[in-house]
Amino acid sequence: MTDATDTLPNNLQALKALIATQRAEIERLKMMIAKLRRTQFGRSSEQLDAMIDQLQLGLEELHISQAELTPPIEPAPRAVSRRKPLPEHLPREIHVHQPESQCSGCGGTLRYLGEDVAEMLEYVPARFKVIRHVRPKLVCGCCEHIAQAPAPSRPIARGLAGPGLLAHVLVSKFVDHLPLYRQSEIYAREGVDLERSTLADWVGQSSQLLRPLINALERHVMSGHKVHADDTPIGVLAPGNGKTKTARLWTYVRDDRPAGYTTPSAVWFAYSPDRKGEHPRAHLKAFNGILQADGYAGFAQLYATGTIQEAACWAHARRKFYDVYKDLASPLAAEALQRIAALYAIEGEIRGQPPNLRKTVRQSRASPLLEQLETWLNQTLAHVSKKSALGGAILYALNRWQALTCYCDDGRIEIDNNAAERALRAVALGRKNYLFVGSNAGGERAAAIYSLVGSAKLNGLNPHAYLTYVLERIADHPINRVDELLPWNILPTHTENSEAA
Repeated sequence: MTDATDTLPNNLQALKALIATQRAEIERLKMMIAKLRRTQFGRSSEQLDAMIDQLQLGLEELHISQAELTPPIEPAPRAVSRRKPLPEHLPREIHVHQPESQCSGCGGTLRYLGEDVAEMLEYVPARFKVIRHVRPKLVCGCCEHIAQAPAPSRPIARGLAGPGLLAHVLVSKFVDHLPLYRQSEIYAREGVDLERSTLADWVGQSSQLLRPLINALERHVMSGHKVHADDTPIGVLAPGNGKTKTARLWTYVRDDRPAGYTTPSAVWFAYSPDRKGEHPRAHLKAFNGILQADGYAGFAQLYATGTIQEAACWAHARRKFYDVYKDLASPLAAEALQRIAALYAIEGEIRGQPPNLRKTVRQSRASPLLEQLETWLNQTLAHVSKKSALGGAILYALNRWQALTCYCDDGRIEIDNNAAERALRAVALGRKNYLFVGSNAGGERAAAIYSLVGSAKLNGLNPHAYLTYVLERIADHPINRVDELLPWNILPTHTENSEAA
């Protein structure tokens, strides 16, 4: 994988000129934001809010890019209820409400009869804490030798932020989709002033620190016998004019659990400024196996090499019939959906079984259904317009028939590409919240963090706890043993300990 710094000029003067240009752009954006805030009134206030948000994000990405260009400084030293019970792992704060000690009726002494217990879920806002590292100096009374423990390592050399705070900033930005300027406002309410530029420095330097781990994830995903692939559009702010253009985030998922494998699951995201076929070809240059994806034409050259086998997605084919049924209430589309549902019912029965068993069941039960479906599709196509929505749905399936049905002959292949689509849901949610990324470098950073948190989720880890664990260790971790920090090599109890600390 190419690092963001690989494209930087080697000439010192050119690098200084680049930094100066970015600084000028930062100042220009600051002035535009200030001007827009002064004119923020009337009917156009909502449009101005959106414009300010765009400029804020552009400014944020420039700050992060500055952090990546700047080399790090080396350190100097009740009764039964039907309600679902609250989770046992949550801490309990017990409030005992004692009645009066004497009977209000006759004044007699009260004796214990029992108690009623009711629980209420409460929220305590996240809070900051300061960890003060004290290193006493000791001197020898004989030779005056001075002894002192070495300074503890920090994720960012001489940085203020601990690993838990860095993880919180990353998760807030890339999982909860809170831009840095909004985070800064939230922290200010807690009485902690953290400028956006400071947070940007932390994101940039954390991304560089985590880069070897991202590369290890990529190697793991691409070393499998099957990869699920998909892509989604994402807006990127065009430099200089404040407008956005459409870029892409690609996802590649290795998840063989439905076929009974115990190989760790992982997802790797990649960013590209457009949707040209050269990008997935570059991403998959080291892959040799089954590629399960939609009908994107950019994959065609990969299939033509013979080293990559095409497997299509019945979920995509089904969706086209569903759209026809939803819009037109077509009985023919409804029949297609029923036939496809029968194929999925078989898959539900054999999910998690080994490949040889899946192949046997599919060939005996699914293959006859597929033969009947193909015949029905061809007969139906002869009676409807090929230019109609239903005709288009039928042609989509028939044109990909071999790739759609190959799963019956190979138990390793899935019926659909939902593994990749699930991985992209976090991106879709983020796109609704923040609309775009601020630069190409920002897209690459988003892809990197999506890879880590997505893989953590696939392996049952809390993303914040996982990032905290990694950031506590990666600065001092041997580069040739970085695989030890991959999610499946870390016990959940380890990340729980990191969260508790």
